[in-house]
Amino acid sequence: MAGYRRDDSQDSRRDRDGDRDRGDRGERDGYGGRGGAGRQRRGRRFTDLKLYEIDYRNERLLRKFISERGKLLPRRTTGISALFQRRLTRAVKRARHLALLPFVAETYK
Repeated sequence: MAGYRRDDSQDSRRDRDGDRDRGDRGERDGYGGRGGAGRQRRGRRFTDLKLYEIDYRNERLLRKFISERGKLLPRRTTGISALFQRRLTRAVKRARHLALLPFVAETYK
């Protein structure tokens, strides 16, 4: 739409000074979003335990990475590397196929 210009006085996202309103997100520091000042480093679970192979028959280990609904937990939650996340995904799929792990939780069937 050539020539179309929005009137900034009617824009609800701007405050009196003309600055964009950030809502409840607070001011960003300009370094790409979330600040890492208060964040705690997660340990490397598999390499700290000297586990370099994930066995699909180890049900106790695999259940730690599955939510209550039966979904795999993401990397950002578990703190494992991309390599081990792929290995973990493969092991969980194999365990589900052999009925060692459920596809869905009991309450959601």
